[in-house]
Amino acid sequence: MNIFAVITLLVLGLTLGAMLGIANKFLHVEEDPRVVTVTEMLPGANCGGCGFPGCAGFAAALVEGEAKKVSGCGVSNAEIRTKIATYLNETPGPDGTCVKVTV
Repeated sequence: MNIFAVITLLVLGLTLGAMLGIANKFLHVEEDPRVVTVTEMLPGANCGGCGFPGCAGFAAALVEGEAKKVSGCGVSNAEIRTKIATYLNETPGPDGTCVKVTV
């Protein structure tokens, strides 16, 4: 009786694991690598003072064109803002276009 339960759980685990692996392959969402780079450039305070949910939200808004000014981040200094603006204005995304933002 116990061997039947073990075999059943083993088969169930293997089946569900294979389904998760297949789902991961087909449902994977590509993220713009610029979002990760800009998030790393930001100070990481996650204060929400910019009006977006944390630094990752502000970085995504900059890359997607929702936010046009890097100065929305009140925690960053002028050097960081210039670095981010230069990066976004000169680095094309997966679609080949650059984002135009100001300091």
